[in-house]
Amino acid sequence: MLTLKRASRKAVPGLCRDPGQGHPLSWRGPSSPSEGQGRKAREKLEAEIAHILAPRCVSRVIRTTLAGNTPTELRLSFHVDNSARDALEEELFGKQILFTDKGPEYASTAQIVAEYRSQEAVEADFRQMKDPRVVSFSPMFHFSEQEIHVHVLYCVLALLVARLMVREAEHAGMHMSVRELLDSLADIQETLMLHQGERGRPRARRMLTEIDPTQQDLYDLFGIGTYAPKW
Repeated sequence: MLTLKRASRKAVPGLCRDPGQGHPLSWRGPSSPSEGQGRKAREKLEAEIAHILAPRCVSRVIRTTLAGNTPTELRLSFHVDNSARDALEEELFGKQILFTDKGPEYASTAQIVAEYRSQEAVEADFRQMKDPRVVSFSPMFHFSEQEIHVHVLYCVLALLVARLMVREAEHAGMHMSVRELLDSLADIQETLMLHQGERGRPRARRMLTEIDPTQQDLYDLFGIGTYAPKW
């Protein structure tokens, strides 16, 4: 299956946008001979302009005019050729071709595009597993092959559970990363207060530390109260 999509004009790099809305921009050289001492000659300035316009496609949309011969006379005007920009967009920009071995009976075009775009989440998970604080592979204090396999297994399971929790939070309207979610949950702490009466065993009272609204929503969403010890 072949999928072809075309992006909007926003995909065009900033160098190909017209900051002056079609009006030419200008630059002038020094206004006095003393100010122009040590300035570059016209030939060197032309070489620098050519170097700036050298990257792919830039010279096709940027129009420049350099007037004058001496540093005090030099005047540079430049603007974006919008018609050339439109032609360039039609020719090159914003096109992406996706190849897949999935036929129409296995996945629609929309599903293929969605799966392709979801690769960013997969790459983010690989980066997450390098995080030394949250569901990380390292440090790994194992040396045998079997122990390393087990270590990798429970790291992947931990990431899977964390991702499922992020998904549940997303469905509840809370948009958080794995680290943000786990950090918020880690700050929910429990305090056990013991009150000794005049006789008998001390009475225990379980209390939570002060939590913010987001932590309260997570507390209720995951039913954390059911896992608290009963006294």
